[in-house]
Amino acid sequence: MNNKHLLTTALISLSAVAATAHAVPDAPKNWEKCAGIAKAGLNDCGALDGAHSCAGQAPMDNLDTEWVYVPEGTCEKITGGNIAKVKPAKSTS
Repeated sequence: MNNKHLLTTALISLSAVAATAHAVPDAPKNWEKCAGIAKAGLNDCGALDGAHSCAGQAPMDNLDTEWVYVPEGTCEKITGGNIAKVKPAKSTS
């Protein structure tokens, strides 16, 4: 096995370990729709005012009508964040 192949294999293994280290045990039980913090083009689904009905269509940063899901209890800690709705997380079992 050459050094390049060995290094690539080692990096892939480390990435897999890092990815599983924060998987299910830290998953939130509930999510909040947090309005006012979405970046342009990075919103989660439709605008609160009905301006559009799809993810990724926020025209500007931090609009009050654009939102992203964050773990429950997080939104109000973010400057400009306003809770629009809370929803349960999907079950992993």
